[in-house]
Formats: sequence, structure tokens, C-alpha cells
Amino acid sequence: MTETPSKLQRDAARNIVTKYLQVRAGENAIIESWNHTLPMATAMVDEVRRVGGSTLLVHEDEDSWWRAMDRRQSKLLGKSSGPEWAALKAADVYVNFWGPGDTDRIEKDHEYGDEKTFDEALAWNWPWYEVARKAGLRGARMTQAFVTEGRAREWGIPRARWEESVLQASLTDPEETAKTGARLGKALSRGKKVRITHSNGTDLEVALAGVAPRLQDGRAHPYRKGDSQSGMLQQIPAGTLDVALDSKTAVGSFHANRRTNIWWHWSAGGALEFADGKLTSYSFDEGEEDFARQYKQGTAGKDRTSVLKLGLNPTVKDVPNLETVEGGGVSLQIGGNRYLKGTNKSNFFTWFSLAGSEVAIDGIPVIRAGKVL
Repeated sequence: MTETPSKLQRDAARNIVTKYLQVRAGENAIIESWNHTLPMATAMVDEVRRVGGSTLLVHEDEDSWWRAMDRRQSKLLGKSSGPEWAALKAADVYVNFWGPGDTDRIEKDHEYGDEKTFDEALAWNWPWYEVARKAGLRGARMTQAFVTEGRAREWGIPRARWEESVLQASLTDPEETAKTGARLGKALSRGKKVRITHSNGTDLEVALAGVAPRLQDGRAHPYRKGDSQSGMLQQIPAGTLDVALDSKTAVGSFHANRRTNIWWHWSAGGALEFADGKLTSYSFDEGEEDFARQYKQGTAGKDRTSVLKLGLNPTVKDVPNLETVEGGGVSLQIGGNRYLKGTNKSNFFTWFSLAGSEVAIDGIPVIRAGKVL
């Protein structure tokens, strides 16, 4: 009989609770789960209790949620109940497992223009941040919940192997991630220009905005002034160093060799050309139509480079939904960057990820062949 939760799930949960969330005895934690994430959610409950914390497990039943959607009750789903808000105000720690798990239906709804209904069902998300900020909450969003049968089938990868890779990446020690990030952060803080090259044809030069880089090592903390709206939540597995670009300087080519998946929109093989600071052309192996539709709706600044994300997690190698944290990888963002104290106000943003490149700051290599120097 297969153990549920598995040993790997339990090990990952323990690492997250003790090193990333740093739950202490006497603290209150909310674990929010869907059907497909219950084994890992119960492992989190065990580990919170192991350190002396108290937990509330909130289970959103997938079938009943979709039945409400079928009854056109998306606006009702978008309003959390009074007891949920009360629990949130009393909590110290929050763990969210993304859902629902029927990603085939989600992507079908988006394809046929039903995004508005889905957005209505998730409208609780925006007031949630305000309550969590006032409560001093800290927490995590679990990328493991993105591992579904539908996506595994669509991307041609075994679900079990995919989930194992995500959980293994959750075993990384954030202290080690932080040390690597600190080395890169020093170079970025005093640098002016960044050049990214790769044998696949990538050769791009961009300019830094003179803003301090932001380390995302996965260790959760309450909202701090200057954080993004969701700054009290860390994505796990974690490991990026994010820095704003000046959005005026960009020349050359960038060819992604990892897929990009932001919310329910994904693409592969993005090839971007820049001149005079602007995106002049693009092409994709997959997902170009969806990108073009989103890009067309974007406001001024959508065609400008805005952020570099440097991956710091040494365990990750070509794992779906973890492209930006892959150790030594670089992700280029275009569009808005105000959340990093940049000046680009566009309502559009997306990024493209490249593994195995060389990154040089003012001519000095800091990443070579995908390895942080």
C-alpha cells in the first residue's frame, strides 16, 4: 500500500514549515487545499503541529466548486464567507495550494473567452491581500498544486516525476539560496549594463535601473513597506534575484529555451528582437496567438524590457512552472515593473526564461553556462 502522504511530501513539508515559514509554538496557521493537494496539505498540518502550532485545514471541494460555476454563481464564489475572513484575521501563517485542479477545463474556458467568469470566481483574492497585510500574516503559495494530470498530459511529462521534481526543489535550504543571491546582488547593485549571451543566438544588452535587487529566497515575512501587494506570500519552491531594468535600453536578441507559464497562459520557444530599447518583433513555437492577444491589450511600456530574474535554486533543471527559479537561469520580463520600484507603468507583463546562458555585468561574467560564479 502506498504511503499517503509520501515520505518526500513529509520531508518537503517539514522543510517548508521549519525553514521557509519558520512556524513557532503557539502560532495559528491556515492550510487551504483542494482535492488534488490534500495529501501534501495534511503533511503541512502534521508539521505545523509538530512544532507546537495550531492549524485550520480549509478544504475547497473541486466538484461542488464547479457545480456552482455551472449554476452561474461565479460572483458568489468570489465572496469569501464571514468565518473565513475572521479566521484570516486571527492567523499568523497561511499556506495556499492553487486550485481548482481541472486545468483542462480552466484552459478551455480561457480559450473560449470565459475568463471574465473565472475572474469573478477569484475576486476574493484582492481584498484578501488587504486583510492579510493588516493582520501581519506571512505565508506561502505552493507550486506543487500546479502539478495536475491535465497539464502533465498536455506537456508530455509523467505527473509523478514532475511532482517529485517540485518537491525535491522544496528541500533546498533558503540560507544557501540567500548566500548565492547576495553575491549576485552585490554585482547588480553597483552595475550599469547587463549582457546575456547563449549559443542559441541570444545576445542582448539591457541597462539596470539603479534600484536595489530583491531576493526571493522563499522565507516568508509579514508585509513590509515597498513590497508588492502580495509581498507577504512566498512562492515555494523559491529562489530568484529580481532586479528592475531602466525600460529604455535594450538591443539585440533573446531566445527562450524554457516554457513560460503565467497563470493560465503559456508559451514555448519565444524569440524576441529589440532595437532602440523596444521590442520590434517576436515569434513562438507554441502559444503565439495567446501572447499576441494579451500583448495587444497592453498599455504603454508593454514593449520595454523591465525586469531580470536570476534563478538561484540548484535543484531545478527544466521543471515546468519553476523556470524562473532554475539555478543559473535568467528570465527577461517586458512590461510593468512598478512592484520592483521601476518606472514602467504598463498593465501588461510577461517573462521569458533561458537556461545555460552567460550573464555579464559591465563586462564581468557572473553566470557562465548556467552556473553562478
